[in-house]
Amino acid sequence: MSEAGEATMLLRKLSAGEPAAAEDLAPIIYAELHEAAQAYMRRESPGPLLQTTALAHDAYLKLVDQTRVEWRDRAHFLAVASTIMRRILIDHARTEKRLKRGGDQKPLTLSHVNIAVDSITNVDLLALGEALDKLEAIDPIRMNIVQMRFFGGMTMEEIARMLDRSLRSVEQHWRSARIWLHRELADDAASKGASDEP
Repeated sequence: MSEAGEATMLLRKLSAGEPAAAEDLAPIIYAELHEAAQAYMRRESPGPLLQTTALAHDAYLKLVDQTRVEWRDRAHFLAVASTIMRRILIDHARTEKRLKRGGDQKPLTLSHVNIAVDSITNVDLLALGEALDKLEAIDPIRMNIVQMRFFGGMTMEEIARMLDRSLRSVEQHWRSARIWLHRELADDAASKGASDEP
């Protein structure tokens, strides 16, 4: 049985109330989280906000505390993990900003999002979090696709299975979400630049 298949089986056992499954699942869950955190950090600009192991560890602790989730499969797990990682990273960025009292925020590289126009390649994590909150109010499906892809490192195929949509539909939503994010982040960068002028 593949590791993904084993994870799905153990997640279902855990949801069915078999506590012994948690012990077998822990190393697989941690490995999945570490892999997602590594994928995210590889895309991060130099000097990441949080170390890979710390991000994976924090996400793991929050995931194992999810007692009311009925795990369906690995894709469901990764979708929940992507939400948790997003919250951890944005909370960490807020804390850093408070500690620096408005000091320079390390930019988050968005080049991996393959935004068509290269005029904006960096944005701070708080701006991305605010943009995703706005996108969620407009179109929760597109926001979920961005979140699962960006923070969870999920493939388009995994996202399509998770959302029970066709691959083509998910890819179209992904493209339109990238365009929307580009515009939103460009507007945010322009407004911040204008407010910084003397």
